[in-house]
Amino acid sequence: MSRAGKTSGKRGLATEAVHAGGPEARPGHPVVAPIVRSSTFHWTGPGDGVELRYGRYGNSPNQCSVAAKIAALEGTESALALASGMAAISMTLLAVAEAGDHIVASRHLYGATRALLAHELPRRGIAATFVDPCDPGAWRAALTPATRVVLIELPTNPALRVFDIGPARDAARSAGAVLAADMTFATPVGIRAAEHGVDAVVHSATKYLGGHSDLVAGAVAGSAELVGRVTRMMKLYGASIDPQTAWLLERGIRTLPARVERHNRTALALAKWFAGLDGVRRVIHPGLPSHPDHERATAMLDGYGGMLSIVLEGGGEVADRFCASLELAAAAPSLGGVETLVSQPRHTSHADLSPAELDALDIPDGFVRISVGLEDIEDLKADFRAAVAAALNANA
Repeated sequence: MSRAGKTSGKRGLATEAVHAGGPEARPGHPVVAPIVRSSTFHWTGPGDGVELRYGRYGNSPNQCSVAAKIAALEGTESALALASGMAAISMTLLAVAEAGDHIVASRHLYGATRALLAHELPRRGIAATFVDPCDPGAWRAALTPATRVVLIELPTNPALRVFDIGPARDAARSAGAVLAADMTFATPVGIRAAEHGVDAVVHSATKYLGGHSDLVAGAVAGSAELVGRVTRMMKLYGASIDPQTAWLLERGIRTLPARVERHNRTALALAKWFAGLDGVRRVIHPGLPSHPDHERATAMLDGYGGMLSIVLEGGGEVADRFCASLELAAAAPSLGGVETLVSQPRHTSHADLSPAELDALDIPDGFVRISVGLEDIEDLKADFRAAVAAALNANA
């Protein structure tokens, strides 16, 4: 039996992160749930009084435990952990849309999600229209009688835009469609998206939820009915999470609020510092007054997030040398770990886009995305200062 729900009244987010989904407190029993590696479980038939358990079904002990924790953090009826963030978004879209249906999506999306919508789903007869979320009326204008999903991302990857959820939500409601949102960058610490009308809250749990760069996982949270539909897709496509990864993910989530608080604090301080550093043409962070969505982010989010982006003078060649000159921060894809990671979207998440398409998404040449870790800020400053100097001097 899980500890979830044993305490009366609403519990705080940090408390839920530690305790939700954990084992019942009983003398002699473990405080931390063990890893149950069995792929199958004893079951003779419905008369046993328990559901049929099987690893591919996503209902083994570790899978259920981490799902309960995610649901508690998001404040939703149910949740499901999957094999990756792309598994989470793919299974969610396939659970809601079928051949002949239509999806309206923000044009500010993670590169692989955009490729899924633009190239893969059309092969299955599912059309997608990309809209500019800066235009509140674009959502309703793009709706068709076949629209089944409205998809947003907040904050966006990698330009860190923070768009109003309201217009997308209202459009989805008017069409009877599901509002799905990739909230990987925000995390449930930054915003509980379901409270803002999001039906399907999706995460790449590889990032902040796991938090240690040692797992690949995804998650979707929402109503029991919707999560049940996603679960059916997961069973068919084999996108379940394995017990070891589920256990690691649950372990990571226990420290999520504490980690995010430090990520947020250090990222904002670094953004302000970068703004005064020679060789940095532009700093992008929602916590800066110069950010186009600063006021909205201040009102909507609990903290501005642990991500920031910079644009270096000299373009792509300087950015390449900058990344190669780092000694403490690691030049590597992904984000949300305890270590600081830097990447250039033109080489990684958005490598399939043309220079014109990158510019349209506000990802110019020289753009570097930084996932701020938990290191001491003075050490990070020293590393970044030296890398910028090395990159510029080589260009002199």
